[in-house]
Amino acid sequence: MSDIIRRDPRAEWIARNRLHPLHAAMQPAQHSWMGPNGVIRKNLHGIGFIGPNGIKRIDRSGAQQGGATKRSAAVEVQLPLHQVAAPAFYISVVPDMVGGRLSSHDRDLLGLAHQLAGKDGAVLAVVFGEHKENAFATAGVDRLLVLEGDQFNGYAPEQRVQGLRAVDNQFNPRHWLLPDSRSGGGELGRRFAAALGERPATRVWQVKDQECIGRAGAGLQDLARPVARLILAAVECAEPVSETRHEALPVELSTAVVRSLSRIEDLGAVAVDPAAIPMAEAEFIFSGGNGVKDWGLFHRTAEALGATEGASRVAVDDGFMARDRQVGASGTWVTARVYVAVGISGAIQHLQGIGACDKVVAINLDPGCDMIKRADLSVIGESAEILQALIDAMAAYRNDAKRDAA
Repeated sequence: MSDIIRRDPRAEWIARNRLHPLHAAMQPAQHSWMGPNGVIRKNLHGIGFIGPNGIKRIDRSGAQQGGATKRSAAVEVQLPLHQVAAPAFYISVVPDMVGGRLSSHDRDLLGLAHQLAGKDGAVLAVVFGEHKENAFATAGVDRLLVLEGDQFNGYAPEQRVQGLRAVDNQFNPRHWLLPDSRSGGGELGRRFAAALGERPATRVWQVKDQECIGRAGAGLQDLARPVARLILAAVECAEPVSETRHEALPVELSTAVVRSLSRIEDLGAVAVDPAAIPMAEAEFIFSGGNGVKDWGLFHRTAEALGATEGASRVAVDDGFMARDRQVGASGTWVTARVYVAVGISGAIQHLQGIGACDKVVAINLDPGCDMIKRADLSVIGESAEILQALIDAMAAYRNDAKRDAA
């Protein structure tokens, strides 16, 4: 018998063809690797299980793969508790809290804070005003300080700097972490650094070996420097906390924040046409698919809700929506706070594109479709009736608001 190893051209073709059913089985078993930003990535194509007929299946219901347990009967896993009774030092994080909730950027920042805190330190989150977040514990917050007061509402960077200086005087954190974002963290961090007389490390995407590595030269170069006391971190600077829950114990300032006369007057938010907002930046997306039969009613509903319109690939291919409105892996990856899917069954490419959305609402006639399994809230019924009910509800809400204002 010959010991010569022969090539299999068909197997090589299958390994290159991502659309072939056996493509995943021909790939090397690589479960994680280092991404370009220094963050460990997981192989999303490795999920799933082999069914009884030998075909690979993906369980999107949240139940145990291959089992018969339904999503509603799934047992909630209790994460191990991480406690720091007497912190040796603090790592302070000032999240953007867009819409009163932690964003994915904020969670990356908390993950970086825990890298710097180690076992002896504690992560102190400083939040301004009222918030709607109830997941500080699972996001990695050991101590929570909420600075309330009218002076912190709206656009008030000078007053917020005064509040952060009061926190700095009382807790003396080893490091300050703020998101280097356009949502307020970038400006607030630079103002705060000037007030402290610190040179901040900006656009930091990795902290390693006691060095901050940040983007420079229009993002084409990396600048390494010793770990600064004030760090303005970029997106994906670290993996978010996911394997532990934390106490999120509330703490307070021992002294009142000095209230100074602000030189800035907040005139409120400027009204923006939702249709002019890029899909990747939209916070509220109202998306239609093959199940929408009355597109005029769909557009009126989106206008009444003040949402940015999106669409599935089928709706775009049929000419009902423009190509730049397509959501999914073959269109635009979106990170909306609320994503409403009307008449969208939930193809895998579409589900990939909305994977980073916080809350998904599905309106569909088929209770067993994949979009219903992915959704946080599902409405089963005819889309035309539900859309008309939404328009009526919004009209009644606005009328009540006008009556109360009068």
